[in-house]
Amino acid sequence: MKILVVDDEKVLVKGIKFNLENEGYQVEVGYDGEEAVELARSGSFDLIILDLMMPKIDGLQACMRIREFSNVPIIMLTARSEDTDKIIGFECGADDYITKPFNILELKARVRALLRRAGMTAQKERGSRITAGHIVLDGDERAAWRDGVSVDLTAKEFDLIDLLMRNPGRVYSRESLLNVVWGYEYVGDYRTVDVHIRRLREKLELDPANPEYILTKWGVGYYFKNS
Repeated sequence: MKILVVDDEKVLVKGIKFNLENEGYQVEVGYDGEEAVELARSGSFDLIILDLMMPKIDGLQACMRIREFSNVPIIMLTARSEDTDKIIGFECGADDYITKPFNILELKARVRALLRRAGMTAQKERGSRITAGHIVLDGDERAAWRDGVSVDLTAKEFDLIDLLMRNPGRVYSRESLLNVVWGYEYVGDYRTVDVHIRRLREKLELDPANPEYILTKWGVGYYFKNS
């Protein structure tokens, strides 16, 4: 598998590259936001690790530009830990978020989890196509359509709607969704789920303000209604 690492801290990039290559990944590197976009456009990557604060354009702008042509899973790195920064990162299309300084073992665990959930290591139990009203989801292709029109979903967005659609009527708390879809504890940062649910509604619901399928059970969590 091929991973792109972009950060202006060259010592950090060197350390991440060394550790990921020891895990068997092929790693390419860059050092600013514009380079991140160009490398992502020219290469076929399974995952991108992208710093938030970089020269030329920052990681948020780079992430948004990459999302214009690719749904590759993206992990954002940042020295800032504020919740607002995390929410903005997810809004821009990031799939995961880790705050510096971090343990390299945690980063490697998140890389494995994200690749696994992006379907890079296994796609069993996701082989059938699901149809619910105007929404169609294909597990083999990891693709979605609304009224026959293809909808671009990030890796986490796909995993989340895939879980909900395959279990219609089952209400998931935000904590359980974090554990099942993200694969680890987010230490109470439940708004991560809220952001992804809102983005799914914007992409898949005819009227995101009055969703027909991706519903909220107030005080409990979220569920999918197969109308």
